[in-house]
Amino acid sequence: MKLVQHLKSVTLILVVLISFSSCSKEELNSDGELSGISVSLKSSSALTSEVYLEIEAVQVRTGKDANSEASWVSLTDINAGTYNVSDLTDDLELTLVNESELASGFIYEMRLVLGDNNFLNMNEVLVSLDVVGDKTPSNVVETEFVANRFYNVIINLDLDEAISYDENTAMMTINPKLYTEIRQMQF
Repeated sequence: MKLVQHLKSVTLILVVLISFSSCSKEELNSDGELSGISVSLKSSSALTSEVYLEIEAVQVRTGKDANSEASWVSLTDINAGTYNVSDLTDDLELTLVNESELASGFIYEMRLVLGDNNFLNMNEVLVSLDVVGDKTPSNVVETEFVANRFYNVIINLDLDEAISYDENTAMMTINPKLYTEIRQMQF
C-alpha cells in the first residue's frame, strides 16, 4: 500500500513538472525566425472525367542561391496520397500541408511533387496520365515570408489547360498549370 501511495506521488510530481516546463506556441517562435504555412489545393475544370493525381510533396524554393537544387525545401506534415482533384472546385479544398513551419525569408517558387500514379477516369476506364517534364510542376511566387506571420497558400490547378493527348506517344499527358493565392495572417 505504501508503494502505491509513493508511485502516485511521483506520478503527480512528474505531471506537474512537465506541465510547467512545456512551451507555448508564442514561446517557441519568440526568436522571430519562423513563418507558419498551410497549403491547400483547388482545381478548375469543365471536364466531366475524374482526374486523379498522386501528390508526394510540396516544396518551396528559398535561400540566397535560388538556382541551387539545395534551395528546394520540402514542407513537413504533407498529406500525401492519390486524390480526385477534379472534385476540388468551388468551395472544396484539399489540405496538403496543415500548419507547418519554415524559415522566414524570400520564397521564389512553390511546387508539387507528383508520383507515378496519375490517371484519368474516362467512362469507367482508367487512362494513365504521363506527366510532362520532371513531375514537379511549379509556380513562381516571389514573396517575402515575414517572421511570426502565418500564410495560407491555395494552389489552383487548371485541369482544362493541363490535360492533353500527345499524338507522338499516343498517351494522355498532364502538364499542370498552377496558380497560387497567398493570404498573410498574424500568428
